[in-house]
Amino acid sequence: MSDEQSIFDEVVTVAVAEPETEQRRRNDPKPKKQPPYHVILWDDADHSYEYVVLMMKRLFRMPIEKGFQVAKEVDRSGRAICMTTTMELAELKRDQIHAFGKDELLSRCKGSMSATIEPAEG
Repeated sequence: MSDEQSIFDEVVTVAVAEPETEQRRRNDPKPKKQPPYHVILWDDADHSYEYVVLMMKRLFRMPIEKGFQVAKEVDRSGRAICMTTTMELAELKRDQIHAFGKDELLSRCKGSMSATIEPAEG
């Protein structure tokens, strides 16, 4: 037997992936959704509507009209929901509100507004 013949006579095994069946896809667990959280902005007397509108525009990309609605809601009821999202993003947005700085339009203002997060009712 020559060297050429032995090369062609060898058996080569190739692994072939089994196609995913519809049944297998139905049995795979779906990723669990994260529970939603509200970012709550709390009212105080040391921040203007203009401050709230600007903050909503910069931090939440809200149009001016929507930011004004948030400012009215926080003034009227003492709190307003700015966003409902995952806990991680809600924590980030709360921290951004706390770091936004003081309202330059009001001399009595000493710092940022207050915000918290809370689980959204399902």
